[in-house]
Amino acid sequence: QVQLVESGGGLVQAGGSLRLSCAASGSIFANVMGWYRQAPGKQRELVATITSGGRTNYADSVKGRFAISRDNAKKTVYLQMNSLKAEDTGVYYCYRSFNTFGQGTQVTVSL
Repeated sequence: QVQLVESGGGLVQAGGSLRLSCAASGSIFANVMGWYRQAPGKQRELVATITSGGRTNYADSVKGRFAISRDNAKKTVYLQMNSLKAEDTGVYYCYRSFNTFGQGTQVTVSL
């Protein structure tokens, strides 16, 4: 079973940037990859996905601020997060189709 390990989370001020990485233990070439997040007291929500062909999809709340990308050779997916807001705070989970999630990385945006 492929495992996913996220990194790059941390504490950042509002308006700042972070880049999350997700390293997979196996191939991601044919998979849809993505990022979800869960804020305290809320359900996990989709942030962004990227297909094997590079087609991307974003939640309305992050469009224009976040960018997802992938490097199949490195078996890694990235999430570049710019202009961060307090409401972006949460645990960010990497996703690999179908139904595989990482352990998550905490992102905290302070005012």
